[in-house]
Amino acid sequence: MPYPVVHVLFFLFCIGAAALYALIGPLSRRELSFRDARKLLLLVFIGGLCTLFPDMMVVYNILINNTLEHCSVGSIPTHSLLFSFTAILFGGFVGYAAYRKFNKAVYTAIFAESAFLTHLLLDDIAEGGFAYLYPLYNKPISVFLIMDTGFAEAGGLFYYLTVSIAFVFCVFIVILMALFALNKFGFEFGYRAEK
Repeated sequence: MPYPVVHVLFFLFCIGAAALYALIGPLSRRELSFRDARKLLLLVFIGGLCTLFPDMMVVYNILINNTLEHCSVGSIPTHSLLFSFTAILFGGFVGYAAYRKFNKAVYTAIFAESAFLTHLLLDDIAEGGFAYLYPLYNKPISVFLIMDTGFAEAGGLFYYLTVSIAFVFCVFIVILMALFALNKFGFEFGYRAEK
């Protein structure tokens, strides 16, 4: 398991790099206000905290069960899509409290979910899979371990390409979720014609 600071940095560098790119133009033109900076700090706070949600249960397990187990609360795995609803609820709650608009709360929840999913992707690389589909499927799944195989072990070119596309699609969806949410908060990428 990567350390908590690695999860936060992974999120900030992967997703935050897109926000930084979107900020360079307004910063250079001095168009960024204090209110805009607060929006950005709120998103950094939500993303940084939600990327740690899957491992936060270690506090509960230390106090209640006297163990350092961090991947489950009782029988419920924290590294699952079911548990990711905690990030959605947290993001939605904070978004609604900050903006008092339902649509902003939804976009904040999407951003929080993308942060949670970056944690799962990073742990998948390091640990080799979790019960992502709990309670539908209780066995560990690892997209990255499937990718670490050759054509012969994969059972053919078609299977290997299918798995490769699925892997890239998972990463793409997480990044796209964050970019979609950032776009709704005013961070956008635009084309400017050269003069």
